[in-house]
Amino acid sequence: MSEIGMSEIGLSENGRRARHGSNIGQPLTRRDGVLKVTGAATYAADNHPDGMLYAVVATATIARGRVVSLNEAAARAHPGVVEVMTAANRPALASDPDEKSNPFMFRLDLLQNDRVRYPTQPIAVVIAQTLEAASEGAMLLEPRYEAEPARTGLDGAEVFTPPSVGVGNPAFAETGDVEAGFAEADHRIEATYETPAQYHNAMEPHSVVASWDGDQLSLDMPSQGLAIAQGRLAGLFGIAPEKIHIRSPFLGGGFGSKGVPAGPQVLGILAARMTGRPVKLVLRREQMFGPVGHRAPTRQRIRIGVSGDGALRSIENHTRTTSSTFDDFFEPAADVAHTLYAAPSIRTSYEAVRLDTGTPLFMRAPGEATGSIALESAIDEAAEAAGLDPLAFRLRNYAEVEPISGKPFSSKALRECYRQGAERFGWSRRPLAPRAMRDEQGLLVGWGMGTATFPALMFQAKARATIRRDGTGLIETGAHDMGQGAWTALAQIGADAIGLSMDEVEFRAGTSDLPDAGIAGGSGHTATAGMALHQAGVAVIAKLGELAARDERSPLFGAGNVGFIAQGGQLVRRDDASRTESFTAILERAGLDKIEAEGQASADGAAQEAYAMHAHGAVFAEVKVDPELGQIRATRLVGAFAAGRVINPKLVQSQLFGGMIWGVSFALHEHAVVDRRSGRVMNADLAEYAIPVNADVPSLETILVHEDDPHVNALGIKGVGEIGITGTGGAVANAVWHATGRRIRRFPITLADLL
Repeated sequence: MSEIGMSEIGLSENGRRARHGSNIGQPLTRRDGVLKVTGAATYAADNHPDGMLYAVVATATIARGRVVSLNEAAARAHPGVVEVMTAANRPALASDPDEKSNPFMFRLDLLQNDRVRYPTQPIAVVIAQTLEAASEGAMLLEPRYEAEPARTGLDGAEVFTPPSVGVGNPAFAETGDVEAGFAEADHRIEATYETPAQYHNAMEPHSVVASWDGDQLSLDMPSQGLAIAQGRLAGLFGIAPEKIHIRSPFLGGGFGSKGVPAGPQVLGILAARMTGRPVKLVLRREQMFGPVGHRAPTRQRIRIGVSGDGALRSIENHTRTTSSTFDDFFEPAADVAHTLYAAPSIRTSYEAVRLDTGTPLFMRAPGEATGSIALESAIDEAAEAAGLDPLAFRLRNYAEVEPISGKPFSSKALRECYRQGAERFGWSRRPLAPRAMRDEQGLLVGWGMGTATFPALMFQAKARATIRRDGTGLIETGAHDMGQGAWTALAQIGADAIGLSMDEVEFRAGTSDLPDAGIAGGSGHTATAGMALHQAGVAVIAKLGELAARDERSPLFGAGNVGFIAQGGQLVRRDDASRTESFTAILERAGLDKIEAEGQASADGAAQEAYAMHAHGAVFAEVKVDPELGQIRATRLVGAFAAGRVINPKLVQSQLFGGMIWGVSFALHEHAVVDRRSGRVMNADLAEYAIPVNADVPSLETILVHEDDPHVNALGIKGVGEIGITGTGGAVANAVWHATGRRIRRFPITLADLL
């Protein structure tokens, strides 16, 4: 193929990456940072179109049963109330909200009947001139119920085998003979670990500002997947997706909960249709514990067999988890055992119960977070049984190929993560026995570690690149920035693709009328949208190069078979750096104001079939425990991570810090307390739903371990948004054991567990 237009991050004829330009790899400050710290960033609920009404959701206070009556008359009589929407008068939908056509579609509660399926399920919507009037009207509804007993907890209903887990993963997988390996082992670990229900609780609650103009729908709505939202809403309302315009330039966090439209957001759109006026609906904090997803609890029975020389003989994880009574999402917690350690026999299996709860959904590191804290604790127990240091045990059982599949890794720098992390932490000074270290105040000190892993995912995306006659560029894709820095990292990729500096490039994202950037989830957004931008840049430079190569007046005439490098707003011949021409000159002579091209990206199916693709890391944690009070503090964490090419080290470090803090939260803080009688979450607020604050994480350090991966994608990008959780939870739990000598297998670890 011709190399015309191959930019500095383009591909040469043999598929190898060319030298990168000056934008990629730079620790640039976030482009949206000033807007956010000054309050200039506009989130969905900040919009107030003329004539806007306010909608408030009334939610069920029982877990199961039916609504017998609502005092609609009292609500309608309240000053300022315009309308009350119930199952009896809700506008019709074009499709059943309980229908599913793909694994990323979830059933919605849209007032389709009087049934209650979980606490906080929407049962009515009050629409009013003011937020206060709508809130007071919702309180006046005073619903009466026919309640049925709530089914709660991992033992609260009949057990069954789910058809699949995660998104289409098999509920049973095995390699080798697990029973034989366990029987032949010199050391055997058999233990049960429990993880709780957790709720996303992004800073920005789910919201929508909806306006109808005939069959045209305009939405301000936080979304991690604009095209997915368009498609779902188009089906529900019976209109073409292009008639739905969604603006989502800023998200105040999502963690997976904003990947698909939530029921309350659709109710806001219905309220706008009912009243014929723009409507704003914003969930209260306690209403986010139910209709917008959560991480399901798990009970994981893990068996590990170890030979006398410390080699793993078998690993088994049998997981019980939960879903709602009306939909299917099953936390794939056991699957992390497929990828980490070189055991000749591995088996994972699942069972589930259906509870009166909202449907669980994707939550940051779904499966890997729950599974890794259990597996890393069990691996620590196996190391203790074998009399080995935890790091030495992991190195003894280092997997050179993916254990469950036998595939080679596309790249794996985990050994270097272990080495650099241990060296920075001072792991070599760790005594093998627990309760062997105290600080000057007499607090017990413990050191623990955990291995981090997360798959290197990539989805489908499109982008557009434009070069203007004035020498500036425009790059566009419907990308989503929920705080991870996508505005900046994607702009860096796009700018390099067209050979311009960041200051010379305009970046547009966050609206549904732009090319589909895929979903911001699975730690795959930078790879997916970034590759689409890269391909768009390659394509537009190729078109520009063709103009020059065919123009006898250009110093680049006839250079089509040689190819060009795009840099500094110029095309440069690959074989003669003295022969250049500016973008501006090429376009002026052609009489063009601009030139543009589109690009698209998707995962390489052949590479995915041939290689196991994962990011890796190692986390080392120090905790201090009061021996009399049982109080625990994670006083120091060091994480070393290898995740392919780093686009922006400042943003990557921020993401890794966030993941590590969540890992501390998983081990020591976060859980939903469910009332067994009512099924309600009792700590449905941010005062009692404990998450770490600054004082809980006094010292964090990350190391970015160099890693080149020629197979994951042309840019060599893996994701970093979720991997930080997967090693940290286990590291903290193992440090608690090392400090106290007590092995706690139920998370989060509490004072009561240690006392």
